Amino acid sequence: MYLCSIIVYKQKESRIMEKKDPIEEARRYVANAKEIIKNANYDPETKSYEDRKYIKTAGDILWKGCLIALDAVLPIRNGKGRPSIEKYKAAAGKRDRKLLQFINIGYDTMHLVMGYDGNRNKNVCDTGFENANAIIDRCATLYPGTQCA
Repeated sequence: MYLCSIIVYKQKESRIMEKKDPIEEARRYVANAKEIIKNANYDPETKSYEDRKYIKTAGDILWKGCLIALDAVLPIRNGKGRPSIEKYKAAAGKRDRKLLQFINIGYDTMHLVMGYDGNRNKNVCDTGFENANAIIDRCATLYPGTQCA
């Protein structure tokens, strides 16, 4: 019994200690957001989604996935709490101007328009997904040891 519990503990410990590739983890968030937005019931007649709750959830998940990718390439995670968007923008401006442009557009679309407002327009939501992929792809080019997709 004791030996069995040690083996289980070691297996859990090794899973915890595994580090996932942050770019792949960010892409997993985008895939999860795609699954969630399917629940919003798209109405082709109005070209919009019916349920705002799923749009907000998908927007939040998209933005969190982008933050995972950004944290991997921008050295701003010092101290307590989450850094402000201004810190991300400042660090991106010093590292890569194109990434800064993607952050400016993506923050507005995913975090504010989708995440807070829950804008149900399909074009806005599609743009949010495109912006998330653009940020993650740009981070993939800047992240050491990652092959671009």
